[in-house]
Amino acid sequence: MFKKNIYKGVAFVLICIAYTACKVPQVAQRTENKNVPGSFNTSIDTLSSGKVQWRQFFTDPNLASLIDTALKNNQELNITLQEIEIAKNEIRAKKGELLPTVGYRVGAGLEKVGRYTSGGAGDASTEITPGKEVPEVLPDYGFGIQANWEADIWHKLRNAKKAAVTRYLSTVEGKNFVITNLVAEIANTYYELLSQDNQLEIVKKNIALQSNALELMKIQKQAARVTELAVRKFEAEVLSSKSLEFDIQQQITESENKINFLLARYPQTIVRDKTSFLDLVPPTIQAGIPAQLLANRPDIKQAEYDLSAAKLDVKVAKAQFYPSLGISATLGYQAFNPTYLLRTPESLAYSLAGDLAGPLINRNAIKAEYLTANAKQLQAVFNYEKSILNGYMEVANQLSNINNLQKSYELKSKQVLALTQSIEIANDLFKSTRADYFEVLMTQRDALQSKLELIETKKQQLNAVVNIYHALGGGWN
Repeated sequence: MFKKNIYKGVAFVLICIAYTACKVPQVAQRTENKNVPGSFNTSIDTLSSGKVQWRQFFTDPNLASLIDTALKNNQELNITLQEIEIAKNEIRAKKGELLPTVGYRVGAGLEKVGRYTSGGAGDASTEITPGKEVPEVLPDYGFGIQANWEADIWHKLRNAKKAAVTRYLSTVEGKNFVITNLVAEIANTYYELLSQDNQLEIVKKNIALQSNALELMKIQKQAARVTELAVRKFEAEVLSSKSLEFDIQQQITESENKINFLLARYPQTIVRDKTSFLDLVPPTIQAGIPAQLLANRPDIKQAEYDLSAAKLDVKVAKAQFYPSLGISATLGYQAFNPTYLLRTPESLAYSLAGDLAGPLINRNAIKAEYLTANAKQLQAVFNYEKSILNGYMEVANQLSNINNLQKSYELKSKQVLALTQSIEIANDLFKSTRADYFEVLMTQRDALQSKLELIETKKQQLNAVVNIYHALGGGWN
């Protein structure tokens, strides 16, 4: 009869396990797509510049020094490093859940039970020594160790640890992505600062040129060759250029402070070589093949790790539907009198128990957690696909941008040369009364504008090279 009851109990447990296993909700699945086009629609198909270290790519010693300082002091990067430490601690916590927990207990107390209770009647009839009954008020002293362990039958704890490890790797790639952004932002701002220095120099030279022209107009007015209108027009042009000078100086201050902020330091002068900006040759870019983005870009690798962690989270949530096996044990000594506390085996106390428990009815909370994990997995898939698409688009756009800017720079260089020569021609024609003052004025204005645009185009060229280096995943190694 006893064996039959045991068999019935085991059969009931097995039915419950089968029921919970069959009632796991089904969700839509989506597999990430790693397919990318075979090329960037360019003839360049060599090793990607994203594999090049930033020290080899940015050869300006002043720029390299700024990047070095930023990598040591930048607050955002330091915040990200602490996120890595947090992820490390999460791994330690998940790893600890796989092991038994062992603790100790030391206690003392008092207890009085009713005389006419089962416990009181038993104490009254018990003699510890001949002729002495158990005291009415019983002290209780004890110490021992206790242990608990959950058997990881369904790999719930192991998958949770794997997910924590994967998220740690994701935070490492997140740090690399922060470094990539930081290097690119400092380089872009540095080149912008150099362009502003050169624009300021050109404006100052133009102010000197316009001031000379203004003096010429005043002399021509005295000779009755021009009117007061011409003098006022040239004077207004000089004032406009001086105003532009202060605007550029303000831009220089803001650019310097932007770099100082990225370097986590208070405002100070940025050391740089202001000469030969137009002679700077952008580094050669090797785009490589699009598939290399999967290995080079930290944001894509981070999205891939996040996706792997989300898959493991689904497995962990699914395991919540299955029963868990817990084992607990205690070992120690307990007595109502300290003199009896270490008597063996009389005061020795121990226990060992196994516990199989699982959800049976009203599993809405577990279902909700499981469905949430699946929704987050789909989010991770979409984010991974978006990261790949975004990376490809960034590279394609910047490759086209570099090509078009090179052509634009060549044309603008010719434009500057032509307008610079036209200034002398306009002045000679004006002196021989074959051109009026308005033509001289417009020629100077067009020449100034073309020179500023040429510097702006050179800056955009350098920025485009930095941006594609960033888009290819460089800057962090």
